[in-house]
Amino acid sequence: MEIRKIVKKDPEYPDQLSHIYDPPKSLYLKGRDLSDGDLKIAIVGARRCTSYGSSLSFELARDLAVSGATIVSGLARGVDTAAHRGALDGGGATIAVLGCGLGHIYPKENRELHKDISLSGTLVSEYDTKTLPLAYHFPARNRIISGISVAVIVIEARKKSGALITADFAMEQGREVMAVPGNVKSPNSLGCHELIKNGATMITDVDDIFQALGIETGPQAAIKEELLEDEMKVLEGLDYEPIIPDKLAVILGQSINELQPTLLSLELKGFIRKSIGGEILRVN
Repeated sequence: MEIRKIVKKDPEYPDQLSHIYDPPKSLYLKGRDLSDGDLKIAIVGARRCTSYGSSLSFELARDLAVSGATIVSGLARGVDTAAHRGALDGGGATIAVLGCGLGHIYPKENRELHKDISLSGTLVSEYDTKTLPLAYHFPARNRIISGISVAVIVIEARKKSGALITADFAMEQGREVMAVPGNVKSPNSLGCHELIKNGATMITDVDDIFQALGIETGPQAAIKEELLEDEMKVLEGLDYEPIIPDKLAVILGQSINELQPTLLSLELKGFIRKSIGGEILRVN
């Protein structure tokens, strides 16, 4: 798909973005049109996020996408990556706002995700195609992430974090700012807790998000498959922190051979996932 350029007078240029302080004079796009008609919600957070942050970002983005929202983020490592993947997994659209030209892929490990977004969502940059990913571009692009969104959700952020810059832009632009609470002893939670102390809406699930936005929701678009008794027992033995299967088997009083078929079934149904290191993580 070709890269195209739009300017403020073009119909596709997001109207609410044109009204922020210092709106970009032009945007380079690859993928779907930037329609003003859909509900755009930004999810941002730590690049070096925990498994909890990555899992929650993926889950919230997926559930929002299932409900019809478009997820906006910055294609960075960590929370951003999980949010984009969650939106695509939910069959929805996602917008990635880049701190470089669309001719560059940054970070390199997101090459496949970059391609997927260009096909099922939109890649956006205010920089021309050949512009390199220079450090000072990223704080500036955050005003676009918040500017095209109705709300910004922060999932894990240290006290000095790019995600907090996005939250600051959102507050200046009159957008709703939400934050997810975390472990009080984790440095990655300090920024979120500070936001909540200063008036950001604390959220833990999609219902909280829609309630904060004053949006009434009906029955869930996707009905979860009914769990079997052994699957429910395993799920109740899990929390949202990663655990190795052998340790989970000990907690549940099962052998690893008894546990593995149930874990596979839960993974296929979307209730758990395995990390690269083989740890089990509950996601639903």
